[in-house]
Amino acid sequence: MENFIVSARKYRPATFETVVGQHHITGTLKNAIKNNQLAQAFLFCGPRGVGKTTCARILSKTINCTNLTAEQEACGKCDSCISFQTGHSFNFHELDAASNNSVDDIRSLIEQVRIPPQAGKYKIYIIDEVHMLSANAFNAFLKTLEEPPSYAIFILATTEKHKILPTILSRCQIFDFNRIQVDDIANHLNKIAQRENIAVEADGLHIIAQKADGGLRDALSMFDQIVSYTNKNLTYKSVIDNLNILDYDYYFKLIQHLTFIDVSNTLLLFDEILNNGFDGNHFINGLASHLRNLLVAKDPQTMKLLEVSENIRQKYISQSQQTPVSFILTALNLANQCDLNYKNSKNQRLQVELALIKMCHIPSVLQLSQQPDNTTTDQEQIKKKTSVSSEGTANTQQPGAIPIEKPLINETKPEPKAPETSTGDFTRNIPLTPPSGSTAPTGKIAIKQITVPNVGFMIPSLTDLERKASGQDDNEPKFITGDAKEAFTAEKFLSLWKQYAEKAKEDGKINVYTILTASEPILETPELIIVHVEHKIQEQQLQEELIDLLNFLRPSLRNFNITIKAKQVARTIVNRLYTNTEKYQYLIEKNPKLEEMRKRFNLEVNS
Repeated sequence: MENFIVSARKYRPATFETVVGQHHITGTLKNAIKNNQLAQAFLFCGPRGVGKTTCARILSKTINCTNLTAEQEACGKCDSCISFQTGHSFNFHELDAASNNSVDDIRSLIEQVRIPPQAGKYKIYIIDEVHMLSANAFNAFLKTLEEPPSYAIFILATTEKHKILPTILSRCQIFDFNRIQVDDIANHLNKIAQRENIAVEADGLHIIAQKADGGLRDALSMFDQIVSYTNKNLTYKSVIDNLNILDYDYYFKLIQHLTFIDVSNTLLLFDEILNNGFDGNHFINGLASHLRNLLVAKDPQTMKLLEVSENIRQKYISQSQQTPVSFILTALNLANQCDLNYKNSKNQRLQVELALIKMCHIPSVLQLSQQPDNTTTDQEQIKKKTSVSSEGTANTQQPGAIPIEKPLINETKPEPKAPETSTGDFTRNIPLTPPSGSTAPTGKIAIKQITVPNVGFMIPSLTDLERKASGQDDNEPKFITGDAKEAFTAEKFLSLWKQYAEKAKEDGKINVYTILTASEPILETPELIIVHVEHKIQEQQLQEELIDLLNFLRPSLRNFNITIKAKQVARTIVNRLYTNTEKYQYLIEKNPKLEEMRKRFNLEVNS
């Protein structure tokens, strides 16, 4: 049985023209050979399997060819080309830096460089995986790399450019290899399939090209594997089965279920995908990619970003025309959030199912958001105009129950007798206390719209209003408006101050607790509070806490004119020595029983 040669070696490019997807590199090298402007050192860097070592070998073969073609390609027939192809050339040396990375290996290479070529014009040294060299080996290589003999050319190849010393980079011409495009890989695989008489489907080749992620060697390895699996009949189905790839049809069906708000079939389809052995995170990432492709297919200008076969491209175009952009963007955001939370979730399947259920309800949410909105101004959005009345529904309500109608956003017709003040910009719904001498109708409470000068007051909830209206609370509701101004005692104020300080301590705001308790606040006026701080940082921290502190003090003290100001004071530090008598007097102030103990044991204080 003949020895099998994998496609990556059998169809390795032998000329610049046959290199796939690196035309900017091959064009530059051919011009350098044509103009005799070859550098003494080249650095080829890029991802794996994109042709770095291949281009290095082609360059080595071409510059020593004695019969170049008009396109600056090696002839393949001269003695130099034949010896290179058979591996007997003395002018070509290839070193694997992964296994020869010591200083001794580089010194041995430098000794070889001193010997001029016996035949040919140049001696070429290819050092593959050059980033694996040790720091000492790099330093030993610096001088030779900077000033090599005229006949020596070094070609360094690496996948990790950032690991190479800057002193090495500065001595080389750097060529960055790109990832090979999907179409280029698919076309190259199709040419090989024609040479080998292999039946292929274009969709299957595109799947292999996408899975290779820009590496032609990986694509050729997968190609050989699937050809062996299918006995030279490469189909789309065989590719997705062999490479364990989710079929496009799953995602096309899923989008149909989502847009038709079919939750049941959506969850069943996801269960089928899990039963086929696919991971939930892999599924949600594939769904995000599918949604991205739908978004790209919306615009003909971005169609080139859709790296799929022509058959799949038409499916994307058809489904994108049927799917609104708002749905795609919302679903894409939900898929992204699910991907971020997937690894931290204890129930990962539920995490994906919740995301799918939310996507199913996107059309209904979008339909609600597209309904006409009667709101005309921002001020009317702030106003909550509520009309509460039991007339007209008294026969269907229990005695004492007050029906609450829907809030009127656009139009409100207040009763003409309702008192109204307009001293500020913010409005709230406040139940008015009936005037003295009048009686409110039984089973009915009217809520009028008034304007309040400040925002710092409590607003009753609908639950409170129902309780008040049904008579469960006999006390009249008392609401504090922005004009509330009641006197308060210093004891009550200090009690609330300490209460807030303790709350800040419980919440972990140690800096705020320190500021509030370091010194007692001063009531400079009945409504002005002065807080002493030691520096600007404490003043800034107090300013950040000021809103929460005022929102706590003002309603509690029933005074909304309270203001707090910070005053920076310097701490007085007394630097002096205290006598023993002074120390003892200080201790007696802390604990008076200390003096009794001294007298009982007949002790004296040394002065």
